[in-house]
Amino acid sequence: MRILVFNFGSSSIKYELFDMRDRATLATGLLERIGESESRLCHRHRNGSGEFDEIIDETSVADHRQGMDRIGAILQQTKAYQDPSDLYGIGHRLAHGGEAFREPTLIDAAVLETIRGLTPLAPLHNPVMVAGMELALAGFPGVPQVAVFDTAFHHTIPPYVYHYAVPRELYRSCHVRQYGFHGTSLHYVAKRTARFLDRPFDSLNQIVLHLGNGASAGAIRQGKSVDTSMGMTPLSGLIMGTRCGDLDPAIVFHMARLTGWSNEQIEAKLNKESGLKGICGDNDMRVIEQRAESGDEAAQLAVDMYAHRTKKYIGAYYAVLGHVDALVFTAGIGENSPLVRARSCEGLHNLGIAIDPERNSQRSDEVFEIHADGSTVKVLVVPTDEELEIAKQTVERIQAGGVGRS
Repeated sequence: MRILVFNFGSSSIKYELFDMRDRATLATGLLERIGESESRLCHRHRNGSGEFDEIIDETSVADHRQGMDRIGAILQQTKAYQDPSDLYGIGHRLAHGGEAFREPTLIDAAVLETIRGLTPLAPLHNPVMVAGMELALAGFPGVPQVAVFDTAFHHTIPPYVYHYAVPRELYRSCHVRQYGFHGTSLHYVAKRTARFLDRPFDSLNQIVLHLGNGASAGAIRQGKSVDTSMGMTPLSGLIMGTRCGDLDPAIVFHMARLTGWSNEQIEAKLNKESGLKGICGDNDMRVIEQRAESGDEAAQLAVDMYAHRTKKYIGAYYAVLGHVDALVFTAGIGENSPLVRARSCEGLHNLGIAIDPERNSQRSDEVFEIHADGSTVKVLVVPTDEELEIAKQTVERIQAGGVGRS
């Protein structure tokens, strides 16, 4: 049972092929710099010995269509599959499902049209993802394809949380409300936490911190999302690599008056030049930590601000949940920065959250505990795998839809 997962970006295509019988990765790759003079495809595939071989191809790729042709060719060349009909299904990551999509959905013409209608909610992401799905439908005819939405997991958030305190007409006419993102990652990590603790998923209260270049916090009560830090867009909440996170909205008007910048220029500043990059000039936490350790004041400020904002959300979501069984760190920074984990939990002993420095200093590709003995809240590091979660949801949706694949 082979599932191919695609994640289309404006100038990139990420893909991974799974054998869902044992959830093993058969091949994975990233095509970058589409449309530039020097594109780069990094493809890894499992050989007959079970090890991964790597192929680097830096031939220019003019557009996503040519990119899909290149990826299909290399998958067949490396015998990831013999024919597209060997695929059980294809899963696609979709950034925004609005209020129309609350679960993974089999893709057809009507679904594509509905997703196009959501473009105002995700103008940077949904159009290229729709174009990618169209290419995949044409390139893999007869293979069931499923859209998995980052927003879907958060559809259990109650109205008193997802509404903003603005005129109700803005909700009715402009769909202004909180949607939340990173739902695929948070769902995967929360389920994996439950398995690790040997507890039913729907019995646990968890705070999950997805800390990467994009970052969000999620409050999960008995298996359901009840609050999350990202809002109508992925700009709000925690400090991120290049996004500002929570901000006084009047700052936008202040910037416009004093600088004369357009809405588009301000939007770009807040999305691409703010966050860690805006504070200290770097958006890679590894570099920032090295700079901070050497005494760089801007880098130290960035770490302080990042940890403070994260700690605020831990406290807020503890209050929302009332009782917390597990606090979970995931994604690039969450999985790999003992400093950020320690600083984010500093001083939370009265909430039952305490980190053991030795446990926190370890690194692993598996789930591991970092809480101190006596901590009433389990504190875990759980590697995320959004592609595997998309593959799992793709299989479930195809089977539930009675498509009849074998």
